[in-house]
Amino acid sequence: MKKITKNTRTNFFTYALVIIFFVVIQTLSSGGLITSSLNGQLIPICAYVVMAISLNLTVGILGELSLGHAGFMSIGAFTGVTTAMALQNVIPYGSVRLVISMIVGTLFAAVAGLLIGIPVLRLKGDYLAIVTLAFGEIILNIINCLYVGVDSRGLHLNILGGVQKLGLQSDGKIIINGPVGISGIPKISTFTAGFILILITLFIVLNLINSRTGRAVLAIRDNRIAAESVGISVTRYKMIAFVTSAALAGAAGVLFSMNFGTIVATKFNFNTSILILVFVVLGGLGKMWGSIIAAAALTVLPELLRQFKDYRMLIYAIVLILVMLLTNNRQFFKSIWSWLKNRFNSQSTAKTVGKGGNAQ
Repeated sequence: MKKITKNTRTNFFTYALVIIFFVVIQTLSSGGLITSSLNGQLIPICAYVVMAISLNLTVGILGELSLGHAGFMSIGAFTGVTTAMALQNVIPYGSVRLVISMIVGTLFAAVAGLLIGIPVLRLKGDYLAIVTLAFGEIILNIINCLYVGVDSRGLHLNILGGVQKLGLQSDGKIIINGPVGISGIPKISTFTAGFILILITLFIVLNLINSRTGRAVLAIRDNRIAAESVGISVTRYKMIAFVTSAALAGAAGVLFSMNFGTIVATKFNFNTSILILVFVVLGGLGKMWGSIIAAAALTVLPELLRQFKDYRMLIYAIVLILVMLLTNNRQFFKSIWSWLKNRFNSQSTAKTVGKGGNAQ
């Protein structure tokens, strides 16, 4: 009988974690045991989980720091929403439009990842991080200058010209209105669609990691010079991981944006990229199950702390610091525990001695 490897057990645990979470939430929801605020966060949690897994592919597996991941999310969001709204009168079924929008958003984000990856992946370290940050801001500003409308003649696109230069007919409708963003979005995202997207993302990423391509990517991460010396094309395999990560971020952007009535480009700014990076680092580099738990927990935590009002974000920051210390420096907590234990024992001994003296 063939022994199950550690990687296989970890993969099964990751899939089981997602499935159990879905079953538990569905069971609680059917019994009316979930609050409206938590119910409203289910789809964003799914989107953030996909974002964390996809960024972990770049940061944890490829070993490159990307600070512009939210840019790919915004590309998927705006192209996907535009597709869904343009097809609203053609395809009445929301689930079908959601699938088509996700495919379109994924493709556009993948193309953007390819175009950005060509110059960016020739860099490494801090230089790559700064350039990806710059590209994320460039994407945000381009979307802020973009105007898109649809009428009986099809889609109309214009940059910097404003709504007036779109040339829409009387039956036309503005979809992307520059810095105002998109309003009147049909809310067709569902928790089930988010669950399916997480499973698809896990299937793609885990199979990529455990394939020949994944082993080549890991070799590049561990020692680039040694990988090149045995004939591994560094640029090619880095591009595969980077484009896959960008494409999955685009799909997450579509799921996320279809849950709100209005979205603006500033929603996908540098702060969002850092938030996703926090999920990855907190969950553990290269650990997909850790990214899932961190993304879900840190998305819900601010709402759970809302009762503390002004101290909510302070407590949130303290929790982040403690978890990071526990995850990456367990010896620190062991030393604190030993100090507390010795302190308690010394106080107990002093009390015992004091009682003995009083008795005498």
